[in-house]
Formats: sequence, C-alpha cells, structure tokens
Amino acid sequence: MSALIDTTLRNHLDWLESEAIHILREVAAECQNPALLFSGGKDSVVLLRLAEKAFRPGRFPFPLLHVDTGHNFPEVIAFRDARAAELGERLIVRRVEDSIRRGSVVLRRETDSRNAAQAVTLLEAIEEFGFDACIGGARRDEEKARAKERIFSFRDEFGQWDPKAQRPELWNLFNTQVHPGENMRVFPISNWTELDVWQYIAREKLALPAIYYSHEREVVRRNGLLVPVTPLTPPRDGETVEKLKVRFRTVGDISCTCPVASEAADPLAIIAETAVTHITERGATRMDDQTSEASMERRKREGYF
Repeated sequence: MSALIDTTLRNHLDWLESEAIHILREVAAECQNPALLFSGGKDSVVLLRLAEKAFRPGRFPFPLLHVDTGHNFPEVIAFRDARAAELGERLIVRRVEDSIRRGSVVLRRETDSRNAAQAVTLLEAIEEFGFDACIGGARRDEEKARAKERIFSFRDEFGQWDPKAQRPELWNLFNTQVHPGENMRVFPISNWTELDVWQYIAREKLALPAIYYSHEREVVRRNGLLVPVTPLTPPRDGETVEKLKVRFRTVGDISCTCPVASEAADPLAIIAETAVTHITERGATRMDDQTSEASMERRKREGYF
C-alpha cells in the first residue's frame, strides 16, 4: 500500500512540475522581456527549482526581481541574496523606500504595513525595465481573489487587473499578446496547493529560510493571531508577551505577517500539519487580510502581485 501511495504522490507532483515547466518555457518563448519575482519565500524557492529544470544548464532567460518593502524579515532577505548568488542569476531589487522618497507611495505612519504599497513599486519597476511579463508564485488555494486569476493574467496599460476581462485558457492554450505598456502576470504553480508545495520541497530537498520551521519567538495574542514582537509590532498596553514555539506558513511584511504555533521542525512534520489544517495560509497569518478594507481583490485590481 505504501508503495502505491508513493507512486500516486510522485505522479501527482510530476504532473504539476511538468505543467509548471511548460508554462515557464511558454513565457520564455512568447514574451519579449519577462522577469521572475523572487522574494526568498517558499513558493518563489519552488519557482527557482522549476526554472532550473526548465532551462539548465543554460542561464535563466529572465532576471530575478524582488520588491523589498524594507520591513522584510532579515533571515529571508539574507536567504534571497545567498540563493541568487548560488545560482549565478541576476537579481534586481527595487525598494518601497525609494517610492516613498519619490512621493509615489505615501504612508500615514512609518510602522504601517507596506504590503499593498509594493504594487506601486512593482509597476514602477515594470515601467523602468519594460517587463512584459512577471512570473509569480501565487496559488489559487491561497485566497478567493487569487482563485479568479488565469495562469497568464492580463494587466492593462495602468497595471490594473480586471477579473471580468480575463482571457480563456481552454486546453492550456495561452494568449500572451500584449500591446506596449500592457503586461502579463504569470503563475506557473497556480494549480498547486500548500500541501503540494511542501511535498515538493521535501522531494527536492530545497533549502528555505529558517523561520519556516519551528523556533522560539516572542509573540502576543491579538485578534486570534500570534503577533511577533518586533520594533515594528511592539506589544500594546495590556498585552502579555509569551515565548512560544512557532513557524511561519507564509512570509511577507513584518508588520502584517504572523506565525502559527508549531513543533514542526522539518518538511515531513509540516506536511503532516498541513494535511489536517482547515485554515488557509493567509487566513491564519495575515493581519492585513482580516478586514474587507484591505481585501486582496481590491489590491490586485490596483496592481498588486
């Protein structure tokens, strides 16, 4: 029975991998100037492995691009730089701080989440380099607005997304035609789930930032979430600081990303936890997804990933 299960899993991951490699090669063949969004997070780490399988021993036919909020976890930024250097691929970093200095991003407070502000910096980078496609690691199971995305998701000349104006993708035929100023967002692992991602990480023995695994961290309990205690997210009056064993299911801006209580210290333990959870990554860990005012669909319409 175990052999049958192993074969079924291998075939499932092989099918997902094959589809994703086909999509990456389609981008390389059909788009003039693409980029691959790489943050150092687990989904973008999977994308890098898929790109290796699609294009090695040659170099990637696109640079790596990261929009740095300035509020990222330092462990993830260090991993990002080390991984790009290890692969020998070009890494372009554009910073929300620069958009703030230019006045194209205005925040009420220094500690405000910069997650949504990434959209502005991304659109500025697309214009600066003339990218006609940005490859990202978003998946449909993450959030209901992401579930509306096509694999090749069209953006108009203002970088905006209209879920009612997406192109059909019957029989995996993709329409990549864009006019000057328009672009595509491409999601090769759109059909993957969080469980698929972790099974692939385990199978491929992919390195990740250490904060994805169980570690001790000071947190406070707030609105049903475990908020990490940092200079950007200090405890509020009346809150009790606890030191718990936690891990991050998803990694984003420090000011809006929370860990979950966990003893899982390796991929196999995380797979076991993920198989029985009923709460999505973002639902369990993102403070900025807790209100409709910060809805993912609104942000995506404005140019978010």
